Amino acid sequence: QNFNIPIQVQPQCFGLLTLVCWGQTLVYHDGWRTWTASLATAMLAIGFGAVEAILVLTLRGPYNRGVSWPLTMIAILASVILAVGLIPPYFELAKRGGRVIGINFIFLTVDWLGAFFSLMALAAQNTFDYLGGTLYIVCVLLEIGIFISQFIWLYRTRHIRRAAKKMGKTYDEYMADTTPPSDRQRPDTARTVETLDAYNGESYETIYETIAALEKCKTKDVKSPKNENLDLEMGIQGVKVTEKGMVARSAGRVY
Repeated sequence: QNFNIPIQVQPQCFGLLTLVCWGQTLVYHDGWRTWTASLATAMLAIGFGAVEAILVLTLRGPYNRGVSWPLTMIAILASVILAVGLIPPYFELAKRGGRVIGINFIFLTVDWLGAFFSLMALAAQNTFDYLGGTLYIVCVLLEIGIFISQFIWLYRTRHIRRAAKKMGKTYDEYMADTTPPSDRQRPDTARTVETLDAYNGESYETIYETIAALEKCKTKDVKSPKNENLDLEMGIQGVKVTEKGMVARSAGRVY
């Protein structure tokens, strides 16, 4: 299509760097030997280059004669593959309540800016190329979604992160100490922080054991035997959790 040189060079550079990263995963994640991974990466790069050269040589003639459907098909396929590659992180975000883990935001910002300025380069041409533009638009929108997800998670967990900072802990350390295993995937709220503060930093396991014991036992007022029912909520408020047991602050009630 005879785009400007930077637009032509950009995907080549990005593809090469992506192949290098893929080769590193073969070594550090899959345990391949360095030379084996390097050879596999080089062979794949050569294969990609050969496919690109063949497509350019075979499609340039028909494109100049007005036959554009092969190029359109390739552009649609590229957009679909890009979307498929960027959708899996959203499943990971859903598992973690929107928190972004394992993605470098500096890299994501640079990548987003690259797609954005490439899109602007297409817009600055005499005619906007919707084939390449669609590819960059998909990239820009899906990566913006990752940023938004992280910002929402930061806002929803601002109270718990503030409490963790006061205790000199990271968010993960604080959650490991204060959240039961069944609830660690759910974002914490201000109510959670207030509850923890009320119990002076006692762990969730200790608090839940206290509540479970209160629900199982029937309490009686020593001075008033007829008063057999004790409001559970008032009972919990009057309980002081210790390592040795549960002692009610109100006189005459021992659990």
